[in-house]
Amino acid sequence: MSVTVDAALLDQRVEALIGKQAAATPDAVAAICGDRSLTYRELDAQASRVAAHLRARGVEREARVGIFVERSLEMLVAVVAVMKSGAAYVPLDPEFPAERLAHMVADSGLKLVLTQASLVASKPPGSYEALDIAELLRTEAPAPAPAEFAANDLVYVLYTSGSTGKPKGVALEHRNVVNFLLSMQQEPGMVAGDRLLAVTTLSFDIAGLELYLPLVTGATVVIATRDEVVDGSTLRALIDTHRITVMQATPTTWRLLIEAGWQGDASFKVLCGGEALSQDLARQLLTRCGALWNMYGPTETAIWSTCFRVLDASLPVLIGRPIANTGVYVLDKAGRPSPMGVPGELCIAGAGVARGYLDRPELTAERFVRDPFADRFGGRMYRTGDLGRYLPDGNLEFRQRVDNQVKIRGFRVELGDVEAALNSHPQVKQGVARIFELRPGDARLVGYVLPEGEPPTAAELREHLRKTLPQYMVPQHFSVVEQFALTPNGKVDRARLEPPHAADLLAETFVAPSTPHELLVAEVFGDVLQVEKVSADASFFDLGGHSVLAARVVAALRRQGFPTLSLRTLFESPSAATLGRELDRMAAPAVESDTREREEFQF
Repeated sequence: MSVTVDAALLDQRVEALIGKQAAATPDAVAAICGDRSLTYRELDAQASRVAAHLRARGVEREARVGIFVERSLEMLVAVVAVMKSGAAYVPLDPEFPAERLAHMVADSGLKLVLTQASLVASKPPGSYEALDIAELLRTEAPAPAPAEFAANDLVYVLYTSGSTGKPKGVALEHRNVVNFLLSMQQEPGMVAGDRLLAVTTLSFDIAGLELYLPLVTGATVVIATRDEVVDGSTLRALIDTHRITVMQATPTTWRLLIEAGWQGDASFKVLCGGEALSQDLARQLLTRCGALWNMYGPTETAIWSTCFRVLDASLPVLIGRPIANTGVYVLDKAGRPSPMGVPGELCIAGAGVARGYLDRPELTAERFVRDPFADRFGGRMYRTGDLGRYLPDGNLEFRQRVDNQVKIRGFRVELGDVEAALNSHPQVKQGVARIFELRPGDARLVGYVLPEGEPPTAAELREHLRKTLPQYMVPQHFSVVEQFALTPNGKVDRARLEPPHAADLLAETFVAPSTPHELLVAEVFGDVLQVEKVSADASFFDLGGHSVLAARVVAALRRQGFPTLSLRTLFESPSAATLGRELDRMAAPAVESDTREREEFQF
């Protein structure tokens, strides 16, 4: 199928498309979260009220407004409201460390941040006014003065990992996202009867598909909460309860669902992106859905730039063909088109190409360059840093990165960002980071440290890194090296860095598990993480655990006689000692209840 979107349709804004749908189907359910829902009429009215408050506080076209909220209906109201006010939104993830959030606030020049009462105490540092969305909805706002907005205004600024150690803001315009939505509406496709389960954090660009594609189509978006997103069993229940027909997620989340026993059905549509889709995972997904699509695209070109319907998992999983009004070139080092079948750098041109990096003209000029082959949509293209090639049938195949950028469970990570944080530790002379995939879906980030004097412990390094890096960017393993092997041009030879199972990991004090439940948890941790010895006080996540592996731990302990154990309990009690105590408590009530019953019936 060849997807086309009339260029004249790109002269629209995202909130205007949602508004048209609200006018057409005002009483249809637009969004659901938990036991609450919003019709299209209610969503439009609430977003308009919040937008009026923003305008009354001086928000103008192209201003930027922060969104510091939990996953909720208020999150959806907030993003639509900011667009209605003429501003662009900047997601501020509550899970990010304060120092990183402070940089984002200052770098984007935020004067206003929409938040919730439950988060006010933990709001990011900075000089701005924090506005409680619920309070704004309870308060009448003056009618906003007429304002002219345009399709080439900013819609959002998303911060991604930066090689210099500071995240950089990618500035997208409405026309970028409108082209994407209108193309996606056709292929992979969405209709008014669909229900999409949204699982992606707002700070990850693919959330744009999950929140807006249903709303411009007349479908329903079901927003999973932060706790629900990391629990495969809960996601499976949400899919069944809400009769979900479409879901987009990274391979990590799809593995999480499969681990939880999700079987799918023939009416289900799977969208997979954010990192490479393996043939093994594709094979498992094909038996659980009616359509499987592999998606590819960087944040800088409005979410997805290509898509590919996977029909046969015995063949390589490709990234497919460009979406509407998009061109993808495969260029050699001299900027010339590579012959068919020969790898080159993927360069993306067309309607999705972002404005650039916020207030970073030099970096923008380096990556957003003139399109030498066409003069459509401004004649610019984005150099992705990805290697790929065209196949004779016109489909694209992704090969690898040409730089030090990696993907960890769908999140883009510049290794230079991690290394800058390592190098800022006073006892580190030089730090290097590398990723290893120990098995499918189990990527481990390893930090290698050339110490300055006495080497820091792994615990000290983690504590230091968590001040500036989100959790997914903190290495699971650390290794002390006496010197780094160098390439002929004097750079660190990453290929010669040993994987974590062979590395001389930084020593931790070993505390032997002592109680029966501590021993049980340590044994399960060891089996899942493939670690021989697990200290009672070691965090499962510091040992290399992540959401998919955590689901395996919970499943194993449920089989061992703890059927009510939740994934949240593991996140809150991540060591053998703390989780062992939780198992002690879970085992105790049955005895206490039995004793109380005998006492009650003694007359």
